[in-house]
Amino acid sequence: MNRFDYVRANSVADAIAALAGSPNSKFLAGGTNLVDLMKYDVARPSRIVDINRLPLKEINETVAGGLRIGALATNSDVAWNPQVAKRYPLLSSAILAGASAQLRNAATTGGNLLQRTRCYYFYDSSTHCNKRLPGSGCGAIGGVNRIHAILGSSDACIAVHPSDMCVALAALDAEVEVEGPKGKRLIPFALFHRLPDQTPEQDNTLELGELITAVVLPAGDFGPHHTYIKIRDRLSYAFALISVAAALKTEDGIISEVRLAMGGVAHKPWRDRALEEVLRGKPPTEANFAGFARDFLRKAQGRGQNDFKIELGRRTIVRALMQAARGTPQNQSDKVVR
Repeated sequence: MNRFDYVRANSVADAIAALAGSPNSKFLAGGTNLVDLMKYDVARPSRIVDINRLPLKEINETVAGGLRIGALATNSDVAWNPQVAKRYPLLSSAILAGASAQLRNAATTGGNLLQRTRCYYFYDSSTHCNKRLPGSGCGAIGGVNRIHAILGSSDACIAVHPSDMCVALAALDAEVEVEGPKGKRLIPFALFHRLPDQTPEQDNTLELGELITAVVLPAGDFGPHHTYIKIRDRLSYAFALISVAAALKTEDGIISEVRLAMGGVAHKPWRDRALEEVLRGKPPTEANFAGFARDFLRKAQGRGQNDFKIELGRRTIVRALMQAARGTPQNQSDKVVR
């Protein structure tokens, strides 16, 4: 681990100023990802700006009837918050599917959005990785790529985003509230994370010095007609091979609204809004869901070892939509997909 300066911020303005003064700085909240990256010599910040004293832990209803989740609210606090559990159970379920109870007690909402990939090559500084060292190549292409992307990748990077929470936030049309040297702004969740293209080292669209202050959820209620399914190599403490966040509404046996986002398949949570519109107006049948799943993954491309993800993804989409239609969301306690 490299030497670094340590600054403890007492206000949002202090935090932004401290980061702006040193381009190679990092904000520290729960530290569940950053500290690991520093231990592996992947991240080498010259300054750490501790933001844990900032008043960013509250979870409050917005004027528009949605919910504002402070960036320092822990994953556990969000998952078990009464308003989240009642009005946004899809988000609660996705959080509970991730990590361990100990990690959820430390990990924060803002930090979850900024998680870096768990690609083996990214974490091993002796290997080629364009995300870690731009221009060095991608060891996963032609290498060990079982966990890697089947959508939205490039010849520079085939890594996937690891978050469970973010898949649900994508399905819920959340917004990311940020503040920086240029002031405050709201970023639609679909625009927050980037695809790799030729600059895979850039995970998101934050500008230099910007701090995530909250995640904002719009008003809405899918009731029990949602689910979060996470398929992984083992039932506990593993990242998703494939995950699906699904929610829908029906009127008189016809789909009136559908949301679906996938994790474990791309550099960001993956949605196809145009395809969701195609499913609207149809009955919630397994045949219709199978057609949706086939079209959703129509551009999927395997890299050999991860070819299985394409068929696994189709089946998981159908299972998720069937669970949502029945109003029988996935139980995150026993984790058995039914």
